Amino acid sequence: MKPYPLQFKPEMKERVWGGRALEQFGLELPDGSIGEGWMIGDHPNGTTKVMNGELAGLGLDEVRERFGAELFGSKGFSEKSGRFPLLIKLLDCNDDLSVQVHPSDDYAGLPAGELGKTEMWYILDAKPGAKIVYGLKPGTDEAAFQASIEEDRIMDTLQEVTVEAGDSFYIPAGTVHALGAGVLVAEIQQNSDTTYRLYDYKRPGLDGKLRELHVEDSLNVTDYEGKSATRMKTDLQAHNEWLRLASSPYFITDKGRVEGRWSLQTSADSFVILIACEGTGALTWDEGSLEVKPGDCFLLPASLGGYALEGSFTVLRSMVP
Repeated sequence: MKPYPLQFKPEMKERVWGGRALEQFGLELPDGSIGEGWMIGDHPNGTTKVMNGELAGLGLDEVRERFGAELFGSKGFSEKSGRFPLLIKLLDCNDDLSVQVHPSDDYAGLPAGELGKTEMWYILDAKPGAKIVYGLKPGTDEAAFQASIEEDRIMDTLQEVTVEAGDSFYIPAGTVHALGAGVLVAEIQQNSDTTYRLYDYKRPGLDGKLRELHVEDSLNVTDYEGKSATRMKTDLQAHNEWLRLASSPYFITDKGRVEGRWSLQTSADSFVILIACEGTGALTWDEGSLEVKPGDCFLLPASLGGYALEGSFTVLRSMVP
């Protein structure tokens, strides 16, 4: 089989905080409040299937089992789970998400076979005044944080940040965080579905019952210093050049602005994931081309070699280091 860029049918997840905004990308949404589109996933809770080309109909897990390092690269697997190492999502936050924190790979309380969860957010769109929770206020230690939870004043200890389209947030495991209402987000993360909730605004879940909180686990995994969490504006002055947004042991993510034709290359070490943010164009390679529009996500095999981005659009590129 000759390698080619893969597109997947997203798995849509209903969430109490979700809405219908993902429809603007031309995605088919089931009924309900859809908060997450799992665009590229190889997880027991959601495995996406290829939509195009010779591999159409196969799940990402089946592609992994059949073609392995040939498509994903020598570093393209989780050493712990053996699965595809990343999970790519689009998030529609019609309401506030729970205040939450994620564990690292070495946390003893992780479910069997599950990874920790370091992630990043790129804000695709934000309503005026939209905010997120991003870390603890300086000087908040474990005792102060625990007291704020027990006394029902956790929001007093959290940093809130007003966001706009183009903002980027790196969220290493241990960072307390929450997306606020009115934001649309591209999320690049470790292939994990483990979240510890600290606070959920006392609202009922989809089943009408209060959702479970995980205070003990959250206190155990929280990074009270928060020094490795970083954020940035991503305005691009030049085109056809990469701006580094995040660099972690699990993924590297860059942003670029395509104008005209931009010739690029994959390496034998890693697949490449592309997420189109705004504008339109095409992804071309020796054997063909694909239209590119906002919300599109592509998995480029490590063995693809040369490819090009053509048109006028912004794009995120993620790889494993």
